[in-house]
Amino acid sequence: MASDHDTDRVRRTVLHTMASSGLALTLGAATRAWSAQLATLPFQGGERDITSLFPQKKDMLLLRTRPPLLETPFSVFDQGVFTPNDQFYVRWHLANIPTTIDGASFRLNVHGQVRTPLVLSLTDLLKKFAPVQLAAVNQCSGNSRGLFHARVPGAQWGNGAMGNALWTGVRLRDILDRAGVKRGAVQVRFNGLETGILPTTPDFMKSLDVDHARDGEVMIAYAMNGKPLPLLNGFPLRLIVPGWYSTYWVKMLDNIEVLDQPDDNFWMAKAYLIPDTPHANVTPGQTDVKMIPINRMVPRSFVTSLTDGQHVPAGKPLVVRGIAFGGDAGVRNVQIADGANAPWRETRLGQDHGKYSFIQWETRLTPKNGPLTLRVKATNTSGIAQPDTANWNPAGFMRNVVESITVTAS
Repeated sequence: MASDHDTDRVRRTVLHTMASSGLALTLGAATRAWSAQLATLPFQGGERDITSLFPQKKDMLLLRTRPPLLETPFSVFDQGVFTPNDQFYVRWHLANIPTTIDGASFRLNVHGQVRTPLVLSLTDLLKKFAPVQLAAVNQCSGNSRGLFHARVPGAQWGNGAMGNALWTGVRLRDILDRAGVKRGAVQVRFNGLETGILPTTPDFMKSLDVDHARDGEVMIAYAMNGKPLPLLNGFPLRLIVPGWYSTYWVKMLDNIEVLDQPDDNFWMAKAYLIPDTPHANVTPGQTDVKMIPINRMVPRSFVTSLTDGQHVPAGKPLVVRGIAFGGDAGVRNVQIADGANAPWRETRLGQDHGKYSFIQWETRLTPKNGPLTLRVKATNTSGIAQPDTANWNPAGFMRNVVESITVTAS
């Protein structure tokens, strides 16, 4: 958590931004948001336009314009632990997203199985609740889906459907305590402002068990990396569920309902389900598998200072660095092997920003002439490590494997 001075500064920034923008942020039209620049992700059909035409965003990989899906260029992750707001990935589920939100009239409604229903303004959240800060990775459930073999349907992301930010906001527990959760409450359901084109489209809603919602870590953020949330990342409020996949991180959050029975809405009962197996892994065509809602993230690590196929000097010291995160726990260690069959050795970890954050790692090696395969593996503080073999499931969720790149020394 940050100091009182830091959180006060962020609150002042949010209030100033709201006032100077007329208490509104505007998305505007971006129906032809592409350019002549191209990037190629490492799988069939991986060609992507690079766009800087979406508001509050600069160069991003374009997957889709409506609802917008924008991937962070992987080179961004070598620039530091925190992903810049203007290159933080974007993922929406439904096509109708408000293009203008008036901060003065915006309200967060808290109702259901509570003693005192609440209607909270942004000013209420900024001034009447204790601010908190937390560094946490936000990762799409389908991050890296394009790398699945056999190929699966859905958005064909590379590895850039993730980002790490320092989130500022209020504890969800404090809001629920203010409302007074009634005995017998089971889950808490969250809803935002995005809607479908057709009236029959199920509203995007996600739920957490009451004890999880009140664990003191789940929060409602109004700022990321010291600035108000970009509209495409959920302005003015976003649910933060550290250690869990971003399907639960509801954007443009305006409705919290405490339920007295398990939530059976479409997005909990039928969507975002994974096999209840180790690593959520099954074989193509496998049937009669128990399915459960996706939940906790798993550890991952990547090389960021080098790219696959890059040429490096032979016989000279080479700094290799990258990022890692532990999923729902901290990173215990990151190991690297400088050859396809070489033994694992420890890397040096950088500054620890908390168990839910990216952490940088670094090592040095002296490559010999010829190709060199670098493998990297993270193990979290719960003892869970990246598997040697990639998992597979028909939804393309939770991809995880020891990552590798091959460079050529000459």
